[in-house]
Amino acid sequence: MIPYGRQQISDADIAAVLETLQSDFLTQGPKVPAFEQATAKHCHAKFAVAVNSATSALHLACLALGVGTGDLVWTSPISFVASANCARYCGADVDFVDVDPSSGLLCIHALTDKLQQAKAAGRLPKVIIPVHLAGHSCDMQAIHALCAPLGIRIIEDASHAVGAFYQGQPVGSCAYSDIVVFSFHPVKIITTAEGGMALTNDAALASQLQLLRSHGITRNPDDMTEASHGPWYYQQVALGFNYRMTELQAALGLSQLDRLAQFVQERIRLTGLYQQLLQGLPLELPAPAVDGVSSWHLYIIRLHDATTRLRVFEALRASGIGVNVHYIPIHTQPDYQALGFDWGMFPNAEKFYSEIISLPLYAGLTDDDVHTVVAAVKASLAG
Repeated sequence: MIPYGRQQISDADIAAVLETLQSDFLTQGPKVPAFEQATAKHCHAKFAVAVNSATSALHLACLALGVGTGDLVWTSPISFVASANCARYCGADVDFVDVDPSSGLLCIHALTDKLQQAKAAGRLPKVIIPVHLAGHSCDMQAIHALCAPLGIRIIEDASHAVGAFYQGQPVGSCAYSDIVVFSFHPVKIITTAEGGMALTNDAALASQLQLLRSHGITRNPDDMTEASHGPWYYQQVALGFNYRMTELQAALGLSQLDRLAQFVQERIRLTGLYQQLLQGLPLELPAPAVDGVSSWHLYIIRLHDATTRLRVFEALRASGIGVNVHYIPIHTQPDYQALGFDWGMFPNAEKFYSEIISLPLYAGLTDDDVHTVVAAVKASLAG
């Protein structure tokens, strides 16, 4: 079977994990801070905080920005549910901004209109979470220009965009946001098996993220409410979580980070091959990133007829090609319908969802695999 995404593990990755497995530290050792520092350096960010998943990073990012009961957080309906759930974990309300119908990214025009309405109603969001889709960055400069004057904080959900660039800067630089979140799930650009990271240029936010990822416990006497009892002493000064990344994961992440540029270049090359081979077929190919370089986490084609989309999807799955759909709009999920959301509320997102299929794309995919996928697409369309 050809999956839609897959990790690529090298001998160097295995050796790095084995070395750590045989070391004195399996958790809370030197590899996690080394991975954090290397990622921050790559992204031109000041601070990076590694955690056990991107969902955890999103949750901590909301908490660090003070999201709580009665607050409002906006995000994109075209994303995995974690992009919205993270605010609900904090007791906040969630709403969505419709997407650009051609890219699936948060629509600047929709955001402009929604902000005007929210300002008039006196109910602006505390935080907005733009979601970078398929390796393409949202228009962060425009989002920042709209939100910053209103005091709205910004978390970039860049789970798909490790290794991408926007306006010549690496995604993760936090040039137009307070916090950027990465995912290192096995289908992402680089992997730590499971894992995530939050990046920021704000020392206070970094301190909060670090505190909350490990039970809200500090060993720093300056942060304690009374004098230390001795070198063993710690205090829980906030209600935190066990969201730590292990040393094994960080060792794998460090090794993978060395090949990040190679992975992205291979994805770009494979994307070019798809673009060439799929030309002229009755489907819409993904457009290149605007004002940046995509890391091409996903290769999403669009079939404008729902019956054809279903036929192509089923035919490719039957042929052993693990196509997928990214994503079912969050507001249509039953748990969100129970909150008052329903079909018809974000029509661009719903139309985008009804047309898309993600074809296989990952660094270990071969040219022959791409030809096999394209041949199956052509056969299914002909059928």
